[in-house]
Amino acid sequence: MEPRSECPINAAVELLGDRWSLLVLRDVIFGDRRYFRALLTGSIEGIASNILADRLKRLVDAGLLTRGAAARGQRARFSLTEAGIQTLPVIYALGNWGLDWTSGSPDLRVRQQVMRDAGPAFIEELMDELRVRHLDAPPKPRDGPGAFARLNAAMVAP
Repeated sequence: MEPRSECPINAAVELLGDRWSLLVLRDVIFGDRRYFRALLTGSIEGIASNILADRLKRLVDAGLLTRGAAARGQRARFSLTEAGIQTLPVIYALGNWGLDWTSGSPDLRVRQQVMRDAGPAFIEELMDELRVRHLDAPPKPRDGPGAFARLNAAMVAP
């Protein structure tokens, strides 16, 4: 799809600015939902199957996701590309705006608050872990649990 203008903001909005694309990426990134059924049933917003199929195709065509080949009787697995991983700071920025200017369930705001409190280095660590999961990059050495483990632990803490 060719953008309407050569403005980079316009191009990004045309690709990511619909109602569902960033939510699909959110679910792949934070929910590690990589199969159609998991994305369909795991969406708290209730995405329709035809819309999900369309968004997955768009995200693959745009180079944000790859679709693994599915053998007979198996499901295709979606993986983030580097461009898809690079949407995490955008999602993080939108979430921070949402914390400041919208209301919502405290349970659903926890992840964003944890990321905000941890700061930009934490976002970089999450991106490194996504590269390991989706791009088969070698893990970086670290002391203690990884960023996703710490994020998930904070989300279930009483």
